Amino acid sequence: MTKHKVLIADPIADAGIKELQADQALDVDVRIGISKDDLLADASLYEAIIVRSQTKIPAQVLQAAENLKIVGRAGVGVDNIDVPAATKHGVIVVNTPAGNTISTAEHSFSMMAALARNIPQAHATVKGGGWDRKNYKGVELNKKTLAILGMGRIGTEFARRAIAFGMRVVAYDPYLSPSRARALQVELFSEVAEAATIADFITLHMPLTEDTRHIVNAELLKKCKPGVRIINCARGGLVDEPALLEAINEGYVAGAALDVYEQSEPPPEGYPLLDSEKIIFTPHLGASTEEAQQNVGIEISRNIRNFLIEGTIVNSVNTPSVDGKTAELLGPYLDLASALGKMLSQLVPKGVEFLTICYSGKVAELDTALVTRSALKGYLERACGEESVNHINAPGVAEKLGLTVSETRPSDTGEFTEMIEIIAGNDDEKAAVAGTFFGNTPRIVKINDHRVEADAEGHVLIVSNTDTPGVIGTIGTVIAEHKANIAGMSLSRNQVGECALTVINLDADLDPSARETLLADTHIHSAKLLYL
Repeated sequence: MTKHKVLIADPIADAGIKELQADQALDVDVRIGISKDDLLADASLYEAIIVRSQTKIPAQVLQAAENLKIVGRAGVGVDNIDVPAATKHGVIVVNTPAGNTISTAEHSFSMMAALARNIPQAHATVKGGGWDRKNYKGVELNKKTLAILGMGRIGTEFARRAIAFGMRVVAYDPYLSPSRARALQVELFSEVAEAATIADFITLHMPLTEDTRHIVNAELLKKCKPGVRIINCARGGLVDEPALLEAINEGYVAGAALDVYEQSEPPPEGYPLLDSEKIIFTPHLGASTEEAQQNVGIEISRNIRNFLIEGTIVNSVNTPSVDGKTAELLGPYLDLASALGKMLSQLVPKGVEFLTICYSGKVAELDTALVTRSALKGYLERACGEESVNHINAPGVAEKLGLTVSETRPSDTGEFTEMIEIIAGNDDEKAAVAGTFFGNTPRIVKINDHRVEADAEGHVLIVSNTDTPGVIGTIGTVIAEHKANIAGMSLSRNQVGECALTVINLDADLDPSARETLLADTHIHSAKLLYL
């Protein structure tokens, strides 16, 4: 039996390593602190790589790792992984967002309390033989206003603790609904400045993106209340550090607490913020508890194992997450959608600008994100080659091609209890195919405006012809002359004597010369040889 090779590049809990090693289907290499050169040289050996924050997975590694299927981050942030490059190369990236939630929330809250009461500075004074009570007078948290920028898992846990301390909590999060904010007892603002400028404390709990980089900057800090305090235990780069230091030196920011740093970790030699007595520092300890490390180590190991063995995708940052039960339920729909996409790609006009997947009936009640990707993958395979497009990178490939992809759920289910229809085209022309299930068997039931019934696999001949006697005989004769066997045939016409459609499933491929023979008949308008 061929084993799935897994690389553990950074330290994770022993319990997580043991879970992977216990599975006979996995071959686990523990290479803590692997060098950049060795990782690049050996990347192609592995189907899965597990990292924390130390090991970087750049585009060069992803390009070299031809067998790599998944990268697991034992933690929340994936800044050390080139996610766009992973998506381009069809590599799933997963993290463990829940494993260190409590640990990070508690550390952030502890940093706020320490900042409010000058605890680290006072500790250092006493250790040095001093007793300077006057200079370390702090402020209470009770009745102060706290602004939380980012109300995900950690921000939510922080809010609960702040409310318990009697704080008024306001928040900025463009993805948080007003009803959810009310349930959490926080006041939601639509702009960062609206929340930050009324706050006594500001804490950040959001990912680092182009939109969030330096979200706390010189302009925002100058608008804040005098004496505001900043806590960042999320991501270096969310705070403009030179602007923060200037604001502290000028006196309109009372202090800051940092667990993460913008330039590097640890901060570089001569890092100017270290000279400030009003900033407290910790060495990225947000997730550094025994409980958190145990949780994320076990969680990432199980997620990697379950993906490699069962195909389950959990906590993916670049493709829809699907648990084992859902994956099993969606399996038939994925196959049907892929077949429809393949068929449509061989029928569409040139210059396609849009692709719409219509879900009706029972399938419309499911989370169809992965089904849509499967349809898109099938459609794009002819354009890009089977090896270069997959469920992960299909949306990005479509975007590069200028293809607009959308989903609809028509209220009219028609004659079928469920159906998937894919429509592609431009302002001038379009083509459509649809499929459903007869029992558990996927079937093609519509091609453009014609009602048909055909197998959704194998070799298919589609002939458009005038509805006149003798045409079917001609088609059958040509197929027989080319030594091909008919597995099934569907005839469809909308009006007597007008254009008809003949769909034939074949046991094997048909020689392309058969198409030329068919087109020599004046009653046959088109003949297409498809492979699903």
